[in-house]
Amino acid sequence: MKFVRRMTVVVLGFLGISAIAGAIPLILSPSGELMHMPLSMLQYSPFHSFLIPGIILLLANGAMGLMVLFATLQRWSGYGWWVAFQGCVITGWIAIEVFLLRSVVWPHYFYAAIGLVLIVLGIVLTRENRKA
Repeated sequence: MKFVRRMTVVVLGFLGISAIAGAIPLILSPSGELMHMPLSMLQYSPFHSFLIPGIILLLANGAMGLMVLFATLQRWSGYGWWVAFQGCVITGWIAIEVFLLRSVVWPHYFYAAIGLVLIVLGIVLTRENRKA
């Protein structure tokens, strides 16, 4: 159980920090210039700049990821479900991003895997806490 919680803490910490690190340049430079991403990437999406996607990334995967990390560290009741939910959020984010951009690059695979790992870890934590 300790290994599962430690792995969960590491994965959530990485997700939260990397999401914030990715969101800040999108918010500060909605044109995508800081990230070297042309606005043409958004041609099939409902967005005209990277501002709204940056805000959503910041809140859904950055802030919420760190909140779930805190819940895990504090062992809040039902925190395993929150871990699994965060895995669903990042997996959904990646699926929607791939659909809207009509492009797949290696970070999509990496973050989708992180989402799946969080879902599994959350389920394991929930089952283990039920036994305790």
